[in-house]
Amino acid sequence: MAVAEAAIPSAAPRRLVPSLSIARLTLAHFRNYDALRLDCDDRPVILTGANGSGKTSLIEAISLLVPGRGLRRAALGDLQNHASPSPWAVAASLDTDAGLLSIGTGRDTSTADSDGERRAVHIDGKPARGQNHLADHVAMAWITPDMDRLLADGASARRKFLDRLVYSFDPAHGARVQRYEKAMRERLRLLREGRAEAAWLSALEDDMAQSAVAIAAVRRDMIKRLRVAIDGGGDAFPRADIEVRGTAEDMLDTLPALPAEDALRAAFARARHEDARHGTCAVGAHRSDLRVTHRARQCPAELCSTGEQKALLIALMLAYVRLITEQRHMTPLFLLDDIAAHLDDRRRTALFDEIRALGVQAWLTGTDSRDFAAMAGHAQAFHVEDGRISPRA
Repeated sequence: MAVAEAAIPSAAPRRLVPSLSIARLTLAHFRNYDALRLDCDDRPVILTGANGSGKTSLIEAISLLVPGRGLRRAALGDLQNHASPSPWAVAASLDTDAGLLSIGTGRDTSTADSDGERRAVHIDGKPARGQNHLADHVAMAWITPDMDRLLADGASARRKFLDRLVYSFDPAHGARVQRYEKAMRERLRLLREGRAEAAWLSALEDDMAQSAVAIAAVRRDMIKRLRVAIDGGGDAFPRADIEVRGTAEDMLDTLPALPAEDALRAAFARARHEDARHGTCAVGAHRSDLRVTHRARQCPAELCSTGEQKALLIALMLAYVRLITEQRHMTPLFLLDDIAAHLDDRRRTALFDEIRALGVQAWLTGTDSRDFAAMAGHAQAFHVEDGRISPRA
């Protein structure tokens, strides 16, 4: 099997902060990559090439080193290189303050889950029991073009975005959300069928109430942490005022957890008739919203210009990266897909300066290498073409 290789001969000096970086990335049968091995140091990585060459696919592979479905949220089968019968795999050798750590993940077709397949995970050569163990070793943040409308789109997208931020600090959050949604779906099914006993519904509503309050509590905690990190940022990007609003979150403004659970149970019980009639659950953790306001202009983000929304999103993610570095004592991997083309020179330079100051291994993609001129001497650059990669001067 032909392997496309690219290497940087000398590593950058080690940082004075707890670091995490990819020293080697290996792909097999992933998207348009048959096989690839990329060796790099701990500096930012710039990937340039034409649209469709495989830049986003490469950083998508990196995004699978944390729990979840990656930055494109693709099904496992969609990640497969269909020219190969062998299942796809992604492996990374990570340079950490404790030494090298190997992580591998891939499509496991031998043991099917409810979707007909599952993702296998290995850490230092040993199988891990589930994806959540990845969060113990790797933290990550990303900005993609699909997120450009995040602050203007509906509450669902913003809520999922907030939950994604929570995962880096509380890997169990995903299980809470799944438990809540499972109970909610079962309750709604019984209400639609009109044959559920009150005791059965009460049991499901009890499960929903407990999960919803726990979900709301960690969301609120994430907001508090982010506010501090936002205030610690520079002035190149606008500061945002943020809050999370929803039934459970609002109850926790004035009530301790247990009374809030009781109040939610009562709200679910009162809503049974309307929920059965409309085929939806009117209240609960699935209705919460992350609200973002441009602080200087006192303007809700959804009413800001497209450029201001992009700047607010970048500011939020830079604050998130600072927060991970300070509170988890490791630098996260930072993935920025097609980030430079839509920024003016001032903000592009400011973003690169922030990346250097944070000391993170950022992975940046773009079509024009000139957009990254301000990173010259501070990053390693590669050219991507048809699933192959080569060093760029």
